[in-house]
Amino acid sequence: MTLQICEEAAMAAIALQAVHRQPPQRPAAELEPLDPDVISEAIPAFFIGRNAAGLWVAREARGRIGGLFLFKSSAVEFANRQSAPARCALVFPSEIFELDVANRGNPLIVLAGRARRMLARIVAR
Repeated sequence: MTLQICEEAAMAAIALQAVHRQPPQRPAAELEPLDPDVISEAIPAFFIGRNAAGLWVAREARGRIGGLFLFKSSAVEFANRQSAPARCALVFPSEIFELDVANRGNPLIVLAGRARRMLARIVAR
């Protein structure tokens, strides 16, 4: 089974589980700019963490690009690919945060979100 098929099956399972449970509503964290005394502005940096739906988010520190992913490793790989040929600094905030730029990650995440909302409406009837 390829990784893409596994990701698709796992996303469908997440969509079905999300219909039956409501995660506690916590406000999403605001991502602050990185302190230039900690990380040089010459080094690309990405925030990697989870959103309220439990998906992995990778977002460039300056907000130029980002994506949603099922697996943490996919989010890290996306960050490394976007900063190639150099490597990048990875920042893992402990708070949840939402992707505030266009999703350039897994395009199936959008479909899973739509399926989850549709299933929620059907179950609510």
